[in-house]
Amino acid sequence: MAKTLTGIVTSDVRDKTITVTVTSRETHPIYKKQYTVNRKYQAHDPKNEAHVGDKVQISEIRPVSKTKAFQLTNIELRAVGSVELKDDVSEVEA
Repeated sequence: MAKTLTGIVTSDVRDKTITVTVTSRETHPIYKKQYTVNRKYQAHDPKNEAHVGDKVQISEIRPVSKTKAFQLTNIELRAVGSVELKDDVSEVEA
């Protein structure tokens, strides 16, 4: 059975490829504390449908290239907008 993961698209610059960050919570085996683990996967997006900020589902397939072993299954939630940071804070205060 193929592995299925859900994550957020962090990069869509390359053609037919997206970078998906999958966040999970794990428990330390000795200290029993929970911590967050972020993993990045390269996924094949043949129609260039997904964009940065979209919540997507990817599934495991045979390797397409050296780094790609996942394919975009579906887009669960589209990104509403983007947040841009100010370059210089002093201009805002003046």
